[in-house]
Amino acid sequence: MTAAELFLTGDARADALLAADPNALLIGMVLDQQVTMEKAFVGPAVIAERMGGRLDVGAIAQSDPESFSAICAQRPAVHRFPGAMAKRIQATCQVLMDRYDGSAENIWAEVTSGAELRDRIASLPGFGAQKAAIFTALLGKQYGVQPPGWEEAAGPYGEPGSFRSVADVVDPASLEKVRASKKAAKAAVKADRLAAASG
Repeated sequence: MTAAELFLTGDARADALLAADPNALLIGMVLDQQVTMEKAFVGPAVIAERMGGRLDVGAIAQSDPESFSAICAQRPAVHRFPGAMAKRIQATCQVLMDRYDGSAENIWAEVTSGAELRDRIASLPGFGAQKAAIFTALLGKQYGVQPPGWEEAAGPYGEPGSFRSVADVVDPASLEKVRASKKAAKAAVKADRLAAASG
């Protein structure tokens, strides 16, 4: 199951790929770390363009690591840490080939609960508990992947209209709300650290 339409980047071509190809959505989530959401989720379209116009996880998995790293580092780089992310993307694509017949859709095709979905996502390279919860929320809210208990498995990110993550970005206004929410969350963490240090 894929989404009919997404607005995650504001780039129509990149959003169309994310909506049509679950592998692109997963790789976008892999990249969603220490860069803006838009930058992360445009990444799969950029990689596809640089590899002949198609996002081929088998080709990515089998690519020479240095060559694929160069593809990711080519300006504009797909991430602020292109070398590290190239390795993570290749590792993710290798798992897709080894366990899921080359399709991210098979990660959730037969799950029976939200917890099973979240745990499968959490087992992927680079997916900690928070990222797995956010991706579970994104799949549930925008991709129609809603096994029983998916909202609970996604934690606070599964709450309707929470505007805490990419899962709630559907238009420019919601993107701004999510940005503001993330900024406030970072400020709160910083304030807590300062308070702890001075206490």
